[in-house]
Amino acid sequence: MSLLFNWDDLAYVTGHLDGTGGRIRSEVADFQVDEVPAYPFSGEGEFLYLHIEKIGQNSNHVVKMLGETLGVRFDKVGVAGLKDRHAITTQWISLPARYERQIETLDLPGVRVLETTRHNNKLGIGHLKGNQFSVRVRDADPSKVQAILKALKPIGIPNYYGPQRFGLQGKNAEMGLDIARRNFKGKASTPVRRFLISSVQSLVFNGFLSRRIERGIYDGLILGDMAKKHDTGGVFLVESLEESPRAQRGEVSATGTLLGRKIKPLTLDAGLLEQEVLTELGLSMDDFRSRLGDRRITRLFTDIDFEPTEDGYWLRFFLPKGAFATSVLREVMKVSVDTPEDEDAENSESGTGASPDSDVSE
Repeated sequence: MSLLFNWDDLAYVTGHLDGTGGRIRSEVADFQVDEVPAYPFSGEGEFLYLHIEKIGQNSNHVVKMLGETLGVRFDKVGVAGLKDRHAITTQWISLPARYERQIETLDLPGVRVLETTRHNNKLGIGHLKGNQFSVRVRDADPSKVQAILKALKPIGIPNYYGPQRFGLQGKNAEMGLDIARRNFKGKASTPVRRFLISSVQSLVFNGFLSRRIERGIYDGLILGDMAKKHDTGGVFLVESLEESPRAQRGEVSATGTLLGRKIKPLTLDAGLLEQEVLTELGLSMDDFRSRLGDRRITRLFTDIDFEPTEDGYWLRFFLPKGAFATSVLREVMKVSVDTPEDEDAENSESGTGASPDSDVSE
């Protein structure tokens, strides 16, 4: 495998099938994301919740415009996830309720308030169930889609971190690797260094997952795996290969380690696989002491609706928070599907700008 942050080189689970080719985001309306809240809002409380539609605007810019227009401090505005500007997106934003009257005359470019309600706490990063995606692929061969979707249905979608996680041309990952290896020559604050190290956590996870696919153990389990139950979320140590049929039935999946000081690395065969990735990158477990650590499931199961068009097709699907639409699209298209154009695109498709340490329910 080449450099692991080269996302296009990661293994496909449907590599035996030709992709459709094509392009996404030819027009803003070709990429639509609707945020799904984690819980119902009470309708009363000290915080005003705005359900907004954004066209050609990213979340950070909208928060900035709200501050300038309403006079609300940046830290008083709550969002559950970050969405970029190259799409039509809907999401919820919370404000202190005292700004409710000013919302009636709010006029922000590319932003429309769909509805308002109240709740008793500020909206926080990660407070969403997931996102519903509608993506149009142009200049593509729709005749190949059904075979790929049929192949994905029983084995699931690889839960790769998307290219947004690593910054423009992988620069976040490159700097994160330099910091981890003690080779970083630039200046960066402690929060920035932690953020850059988080991209390396994602890098290691992607490499671990890609190796599982390459070695034919993507939809199975090996000794030392920490497996996660899809129905309850429970995690358990795999001490016998008799557990593997459960994975093949889609009941459980292996997890990868988002390395950090409060998470134990994998052991046995799974630990050896994890160590291979670290060795290739010139890293050790101790290089992640600045992060808490977590576990991330290696595959996702979701229904994907397909609609052919005159020049390609639409795909519509739901993904839980922390998952990337590009992981679905790359399996179907088999071409480079997305390149972030600015740092605000980081994790935009996952619907959360939270670091891997926060991705506890993926």
